[in-house]
Amino acid sequence: MTAIVDYGVGNLFGLAAGFEAVGEPCKVTGDADEIRAAKRIILPGVGAFGDAAQKLLKSGLGAVIKEQALAGKPLLGICLGMQLLFARSYEYGVHEGLGLLGGSVKPFAGVPGFSLKIPQIGWNSLDFRRSDDPLMSYTKDGDFVYFVHSYYADECEKDITATAKYGVAVPAVVSRGNIFGCQFHPEKSGEVGLRILKAFCEVQI
Repeated sequence: MTAIVDYGVGNLFGLAAGFEAVGEPCKVTGDADEIRAAKRIILPGVGAFGDAAQKLLKSGLGAVIKEQALAGKPLLGICLGMQLLFARSYEYGVHEGLGLLGGSVKPFAGVPGFSLKIPQIGWNSLDFRRSDDPLMSYTKDGDFVYFVHSYYADECEKDITATAKYGVAVPAVVSRGNIFGCQFHPEKSGEVGLRILKAFCEVQI
């Protein structure tokens, strides 16, 4: 069973529908014991980093997620959920993340000469940097996925699997061992996204 963490932020039921489509049992839950009992964990997220980080802290779920990830359980962060895997974010101040990946989250608006629309909303193609990421087992270089975000991960070069060009090379997929992240929304990315969810369900650590 895959636990989709319910901490008050995220496209929970869209994700659940995605897992149903690939035949994977899942449960939307904010219960620590259910998260510990799950085979793998999804950390979704939509909205502001600081607010989401506070909800994870106050609920105690952040500590549970970190505990389980450090113990080797597969964890996938999606959109804001991916950003929360990093050490910190500079979204309206400085906010601490889970620190499971190095690097930080920065605004497109802070990039010198950036002239594209913010947020990035819509389809963009993946540019693979690595071929050994099990999350990409059914995904091809150049496949299109769906993004909605105004901030991007930086200083995480060694963990990047794929980027998407949007003024800068946006880390679109990151991974380190059992920890994975997608800046885009697999559950909104059609067949490509479903294949990514399927691959996550097959990860063996």
